[in-house]
Amino acid sequence: MSNPLPVADARQVRRYARELARRHPRGLAAALGLHALAAAAGLVAPRLLGDLVEGISRGVGPVTVDRVALAIAGFVVAQSVLVRFAHLASARLGERVLAELREEFVDRVLALPLSTVERAGTGDLLTRTSRDVAALSRTVRFAAPETLIAAVTVLLILGAVVLTGPLLVVPCLLAVPLLVAGTRWYLRRAPAGYLRENAAYSDITDGISETVEGARTTEALRQQARRRARTDGDIRRSYAAEYYTLTLRTVFFPVAEIGYLLPVVGTLLLGGWFYLKGWASLGQVTAATLYAQQLVDPVDRLLSWLDEFQVGGASLARLLGVAEPAEADGKPAGAAPPDRRPVTDDGRLAAHDVRYAYRAGHDVLHGVTLVPRPGEKLAMVGPSGAGKSTLGRLLAGVHAPRAGAVTVDGRPLSELPLAELRTHVALVSQEHHVFIGTLTDNVAMVRPDAGPDEVRAALAAVDALDWAEALPDGLDTRVGAGGHPLSPAQAQQLALARLVLADPHTLVLDEATSLIDPRAARALERSLAAVLQGRTVIAIAHRLFSAHDADRVAVVEDGRITELGSHDELVAAGGSYAALWRSWHG
Repeated sequence: MSNPLPVADARQVRRYARELARRHPRGLAAALGLHALAAAAGLVAPRLLGDLVEGISRGVGPVTVDRVALAIAGFVVAQSVLVRFAHLASARLGERVLAELREEFVDRVLALPLSTVERAGTGDLLTRTSRDVAALSRTVRFAAPETLIAAVTVLLILGAVVLTGPLLVVPCLLAVPLLVAGTRWYLRRAPAGYLRENAAYSDITDGISETVEGARTTEALRQQARRRARTDGDIRRSYAAEYYTLTLRTVFFPVAEIGYLLPVVGTLLLGGWFYLKGWASLGQVTAATLYAQQLVDPVDRLLSWLDEFQVGGASLARLLGVAEPAEADGKPAGAAPPDRRPVTDDGRLAAHDVRYAYRAGHDVLHGVTLVPRPGEKLAMVGPSGAGKSTLGRLLAGVHAPRAGAVTVDGRPLSELPLAELRTHVALVSQEHHVFIGTLTDNVAMVRPDAGPDEVRAALAAVDALDWAEALPDGLDTRVGAGGHPLSPAQAQQLALARLVLADPHTLVLDEATSLIDPRAARALERSLAAVLQGRTVIAIAHRLFSAHDADRVAVVEDGRITELGSHDELVAAGGSYAALWRSWHG
């Protein structure tokens, strides 16, 4: 089961929201000012209508009526113009804020240690980068400005009622106890409910992703029923979470709807009584009733967008939580305070008595010691599940050992800042990604300052330059989602080209040529060996020709290194490697 990324608490969300507001004082002031002017323009008509009713009751002539009608029309036009520019200012502000949120989230995700991402599972991160970002987008673009507009409008309307007649504000406040009680009841339950709803979506995405990616393994092991049961369980939990939040809305919204009616009905009834008592004029009662009617729309928007704020707040908490990854059994490399001492370019990488467990109490590596020689090619072979990839990830600083140490120049990898670590040790696994952009962008992303000749040289080193130049626009061809499709083998070559351009002193290749034709793979590895001459290369291989060409071979079995030596030495020893070689070569 995956270990989800943490979620920020309410205090952190509020602090971040205040920080966003402080970043854009002018944009916020402009949007609020325009909306305030628009709301003020909309308040003139009820007062003029009230005065008109009062005047008619006293026998005012038709000329005055015409003037009042023209004035009302003028203010309506002015309000429409102001609303247009106010919404434009709000939209611009919302887009700027949303762009910042997205950029900061991408920065947080890219700064996460790979071990944290792997423990969290694909589904959690996918849901945060898709559904949560989309939900927050709606909140920032619409809910935040609409709520500000509604709040300003409510305050101005209440102020207008007070100016019309102080006593007439009393009926407008009749709904306050009901709305406050209903809102407090809702807010005590909604945030946790929406967090559970989003977490349930993460579980569904994670389960479906695992099922799709491991479909062949699932079929081979006849685990279809187990995967279906997992999916059904995830859907049941998601249904229960959504049903809970829906129940909250079905209670809260009818209470709010009743609250909308009370000010209008109360103003008519109490206003009529005030008129009969002589405490208010007919024009004042008319204007106050119209203002009470105007209150319905902003209050409705306030409470309606309040629900959207709960969704957006839950999404923001999940996005902010990415910045504070939970640590499992070991601290990921790069997580310790930066150590500024330099590491030499030929720094010696070493693993001493390392142990590692994905689950507490179930070690998959048992006291492994391995010291690659600077500049050598070391191949790791062994049966599936023996611990080769796990050891490779420890050597690359992806995981931290539960016990023992992995060091470079005597310093634990966990003491190296993440950015510096990747300049010394780099990992290329079987999983590759083609990013949206040109082919050149995909290679040069590890070194944005690299020139065209360096990119071409990196592609040539991995035998990819010929097919790259044959693309419709050559190296400027757009690839990735929506672009020119690349085969899995070509994507693997791109990843290796990035590695050549990054030029770390130690490389960990986890079956990095597994998707390429065996003959082409051997030629590619020989080309890489020539280009990476002098670099330490640790190759986790399932094709034994990689071991044959290596300086030394480490045989990993049951989480231990059982044999270590050159190809010829291990064949002559007649142990596990010799049996593997005879089986593969025969």
